[in-house]
Amino acid sequence: MTDHEMQHYYNLRAPEYEQIYYRDNPDRANELAREAACLLKLANSKQIVELACGTGYWTSVMSDSAAEITASDISYEMLDEARRKNYGCPTRFVKADIYNSIFRLPRADVVVLGFWFSHHPRHQFDLLFDQLESCVRKDGRIWLMDNNPPAEGPENVSVRTDEFGNNYKTRRLDDGREFTIMKNYFSEPELRAIFESRYEIERLYFGEYYWTVALKLPQK
Repeated sequence: MTDHEMQHYYNLRAPEYEQIYYRDNPDRANELAREAACLLKLANSKQIVELACGTGYWTSVMSDSAAEITASDISYEMLDEARRKNYGCPTRFVKADIYNSIFRLPRADVVVLGFWFSHHPRHQFDLLFDQLESCVRKDGRIWLMDNNPPAEGPENVSVRTDEFGNNYKTRRLDDGREFTIMKNYFSEPELRAIFESRYEIERLYFGEYYWTVALKLPQK
């Protein structure tokens, strides 16, 4: 279930993608730093599988404490950017579509998915959860991160919503080209309801700019 327009957009955006992490906003930077510290702790001495790793920003963060990382993305362009970084632990990159080839990835102590949950259709969360669970050990953790509307800046304007409540908005590249992509936002109670229907929430942080959650599989 690949959205080809979204994939094309991220292929083109790869060289400029990390601008989102370096905007001049101290409060936003503090939230990122706080969540990076939490992720470092979660990844400590663990085997990590990262999905939709993009340019490797969070891969690099985790590598300072993780035992080993397998990072995947569907975009060659994103992976090319990621491979240019230096990492603090053994790290390999794999081209993989979350929805089709995830089963080829090893099972890990922690599965990480950053800034993709908001692109996934609201009516198909079980599909995504099935895939995440296919590469995490039974006693492992799933870590998700995404952004809240203020992180999008002043041009956070919805283009439309579909019959399932999925939101669409326009994104612009530095060269002015425009793309319409799915981008959903969630309240804290909504996130809790989504995750508690299937997992134990070990930690949920909901800030002004970002939210993160660490999930445990229910013990049977």
